[in-house]
Amino acid sequence: MPRKLIKRWMPDPAKVKNNPALHFLGDLLHDPNLFHLNRHSVSVAFFLGIFIAFFPIPGQMPIAAVAAFLFRCNLPLSVALVWISNPLTIPPIFYATYKFGTWILNSPPAEFAIELSWEWATQELINLWQPLLVGSLTCGLFFGILGYLCMQAFWRWHVVRNWEKRKRHRAARGRQRTPNPPTDR
Repeated sequence: MPRKLIKRWMPDPAKVKNNPALHFLGDLLHDPNLFHLNRHSVSVAFFLGIFIAFFPIPGQMPIAAVAAFLFRCNLPLSVALVWISNPLTIPPIFYATYKFGTWILNSPPAEFAIELSWEWATQELINLWQPLLVGSLTCGLFFGILGYLCMQAFWRWHVVRNWEKRKRHRAARGRQRTPNPPTDR
């Protein structure tokens, strides 16, 4: 199962539950669904993590954690997947979602030069927020659903492959155990 593959990179649930920084969550972390590795839990975590990765806001990890609590899916995966949008990928992702948003809204793209200042953010984001938000939510939904469906298909393919492997193994063992019948001459 993909469970073994995913489990290699997952943090130990006991360590997460016993982390002193997370004691304020109380019994919320003791919900077994937050650490289960089954097809549903992992697929929903993929949807949530990828969808939230396209939000053009800071604090994506806490939002993904809250969503994992609400939808009772795999917490570490949903939080880890928001790192699709990291400092290296944020500019191309949000530029592409902005361009896609302008295409959806049928509005001309605004000309702008990026400055790292509060004045620029408050002045320019007024012009950019609608296409950016529409493009980000649309792309987030599309890629989130795609991630969900791909994980569902991958999980099913992996299970069927293992069933076939066990079936071949049992058949081979059965042929080894069956002695050849004696022949009459």
